[in-house]
Amino acid sequence: MCKSYPNTRMRRNRSSKFIRNLIRETSFSADDLIYPIFILPGKNKEEPIDSMPGKKRYSVDKLVPILGKLHKKGLNAIALFPVVGETKKSQDAEEAFNPKGLVQTAVKIIKKEYPDLGIITDVALDPYTLSGHDGLVDKNGYVLNDQTVKVLTKQALSHAEAGADIVAPSDMMDGRILAIRNTLEKNKFHNTKILSYAAKYASNLYGPFRNAVDSSTNLKDSSKETYQMDFANISEASLEISLDINEGADMIIIKPGLPYLDIVSKIKNKFSIPIFSYHVSGEYSMIKSAALKNYIDEKSSVLEAMYCFKRAGCNGVLTYYTPEILEWLDKK
Repeated sequence: MCKSYPNTRMRRNRSSKFIRNLIRETSFSADDLIYPIFILPGKNKEEPIDSMPGKKRYSVDKLVPILGKLHKKGLNAIALFPVVGETKKSQDAEEAFNPKGLVQTAVKIIKKEYPDLGIITDVALDPYTLSGHDGLVDKNGYVLNDQTVKVLTKQALSHAEAGADIVAPSDMMDGRILAIRNTLEKNKFHNTKILSYAAKYASNLYGPFRNAVDSSTNLKDSSKETYQMDFANISEASLEISLDINEGADMIIIKPGLPYLDIVSKIKNKFSIPIFSYHVSGEYSMIKSAALKNYIDEKSSVLEAMYCFKRAGCNGVLTYYTPEILEWLDKK
């Protein structure tokens, strides 16, 4: 049996910074970031999100100059999530595809100011339904699949017409990717990309997000487990993703983030499609809360998390920490 030591010393290639940098297997940069942003109706508004310390919701006029500064630092893409008032919510979620709605108007304004900034729009009905669910419900509160898909298709088309680069169905209805793809093709939006939330788990980490978009009050104690995936399952994700790829998805999201990197790794090894992960609101708030109490170092912990996403196989990460990361990378 050959003795490896001292011929092989694993610490040799860790002995100085230059060699650690030279042989590093995983890279991370501003190009890998997508910034999720909550937008408000009206003008000159910004509101703190209590469950997400340090984060705010913005009216579009307040958001535009913020995006300009971030874009100069390398921000490539944003994901928009609307906060609509109770008067805009309804049983049929008609406001979701209003061509003059909050998201549609925001896309037009932002695209005019920053044509090179990628805009991703959320395709789901939870901000617009009285129930707080991602789809239309029957009298028993059950989310109706096919009826919901028809509304989602109208919503996605209205976003494409407004100028969205990527529409991102996050609802987890069966068959919605095919319906959206067919509609986009029929209307000659050949280059509008579909980023499917193909493996979105029914997680306990979404709470702060639901507060941010004002859907938690409407949802109350109701569950999304009849359409979002069971967090105990892994093989099911492969089938979901395979179906969405065949239906026309250009890229997929696995959500939530860090606790689901085993799913990312498995899918990356199985499918040749861009994979994104969402560092969700609960993950953000846990790190932020621990950092505020000086239990952990915020910058080091966040950057470590980003490298973990990339190491697992993510092409990009949606994270609320995007502005801070851009600042840290800029200083570095």
